[in-house]
Amino acid sequence: MATIKAWAVFKPNGELQPFEYELPPLGAEEVEVKVEYCGICHTDLGFIANEGANIIPIPYPLVPGHEITGTIVAMGPIAAQKGLSIGQKVGVGWMKSSCGHCDPCLNGEQNLCINGQATIMGNYGGWAERVRVHWIWTIPLPEGLDIRDAGPLMCAGITVFAPLMELDISPTSHIGVIGIGGLGHLALQFAAEWGAKVTAFTNNPAKTEEIKKLGASTVIAGNDAKEWDSLKGTFDLIIVTAAAHLDWDKIMQLLAPNGKLHILGILYEPIPISVIFLTLGQRSLSSSLVGSRGVMDKMLRFAARHGIKPITEHFPMSKVNEAIRKLESGKAAYRVVLDADF
Repeated sequence: MATIKAWAVFKPNGELQPFEYELPPLGAEEVEVKVEYCGICHTDLGFIANEGANIIPIPYPLVPGHEITGTIVAMGPIAAQKGLSIGQKVGVGWMKSSCGHCDPCLNGEQNLCINGQATIMGNYGGWAERVRVHWIWTIPLPEGLDIRDAGPLMCAGITVFAPLMELDISPTSHIGVIGIGGLGHLALQFAAEWGAKVTAFTNNPAKTEEIKKLGASTVIAGNDAKEWDSLKGTFDLIIVTAAAHLDWDKIMQLLAPNGKLHILGILYEPIPISVIFLTLGQRSLSSSLVGSRGVMDKMLRFAARHGIKPITEHFPMSKVNEAIRKLESGKAAYRVVLDADF
């Protein structure tokens, strides 16, 4: 069995420490990927802090990391027949495996697999030398994507792209994005290239010009009542990427008839919604988890074609604790990426 070096946390809110574990023999449908880069997602930080302990208990030691890019170094005999090749550059995201035979899988919604496994839930993730993944979730990177910065597309990118496809959003839609961080800055790019009119909501007016360059035609800074009132009833879709408690009824009133409020920021507590604001205008409230394998491929091709890429700041993986502190300070670039340096 191979010994893998990694960075793990051994208790809630602990420091990441060097960790080693043994890999069993490679499964017939598994692919082994040498990790070269791995982004830091808010979910990684939430798991490190065990924020949702009452809902999702986290087993320790935890090796986080699910925005992985790297190189295929080994394949099981079945995986080797699925169009992949040794030396190929690939990405790995939230999903590690799906069963292929439950109703969601048979409907092409492998991300909703009843028997699926997530990359970092009960498994060792990408802050390591290598990861093992089912072949269907070993995703080739198209030409035009830089392996150094493509990792965040595997989670943040697909999370904001999937609603555009699955909610039947048209190029004539008016889309609002609340929270311009790791997810939000990609949502602006995807929505703008989709052809939609894009309005960004931010609490940082200093970022206005940068946000416009990312694709927003209008930037709403803060909670100016007049600006919010002028936008009532105008949005076909509002994407909330912020994991924060907001004035949900106020946001709901911004939606046009048949408008959709789609929540992507992870909250572990209930949120208050007045049903009357849903009923009036036949609005809807929804959420989603990453995307299917087919949508993942479409997202990567769309990003390559339109030059969509995360804005990143890189740290050696050996300085992961420093990288986390920088991210938590709010002073890092939109996405922090760790460069494997074992």
